[in-house]
Amino acid sequence: MVSINSLFGFGYRYSKTECKYTKTFFSGKQFYKNIFNSFYYLCNHKFTLIMFHKNIKLILAGLLVVAGIWQFTESNIGNGIFLILLTAIPIFLYFKNEFILLAFLKLRKQDFEGANKWLSYIKNPEGALVRKQQGYLNYLQGIMLSQTNINQAEKHFKKAIELGLSMDMDLAVAKLNLAGVAMSRRRKLEATNLLNEAKKLDKQGMLKEQISMMKEQMKKI
Repeated sequence: MVSINSLFGFGYRYSKTECKYTKTFFSGKQFYKNIFNSFYYLCNHKFTLIMFHKNIKLILAGLLVVAGIWQFTESNIGNGIFLILLTAIPIFLYFKNEFILLAFLKLRKQDFEGANKWLSYIKNPEGALVRKQQGYLNYLQGIMLSQTNINQAEKHFKKAIELGLSMDMDLAVAKLNLAGVAMSRRRKLEATNLLNEAKKLDKQGMLKEQISMMKEQMKKI
């Protein structure tokens, strides 16, 4: 195994064979092909599960930066720029988990089974997700469970609000669902407060009709 010092050329002389393979890997189109083949290889092996940990993504971004700087020192400016730009992917996925994004896409198509499948890959939320992404995991689980299990849905929505959601609209939806649960249990005061909070958060008026409908239903309680 080549040491870190030898990898970056400190106190180490490259043999002709090593120079040959280094140039082959980092030359032109073959360089980009090798990068994408490496990602494909990682995504199709069992140890990929380790990469779902959020800190691994930051480490990967750091390695890409180091590799990019190394390419600059080797006068491979194009490769260096490409590697630096590539760091945006793991950094973005650190803050916006890939499985939650895919689950959102499935939910837009009303594919609850598909959304649940993507979420099931998140085995360790505390390790894989930043705090607000943990909130969105609970938010999505709450939406899916609201159709079948009100008790569990309520727990997930409360947890989502506690952890935090980035968008006011999502927070409004969570509070609206909690208001529905409170209303079904005849907790009129709690439901009224939640509906008022949801109304304040719904700045674009997208939930206006649902809120009005629920307030009319509460008058019958």
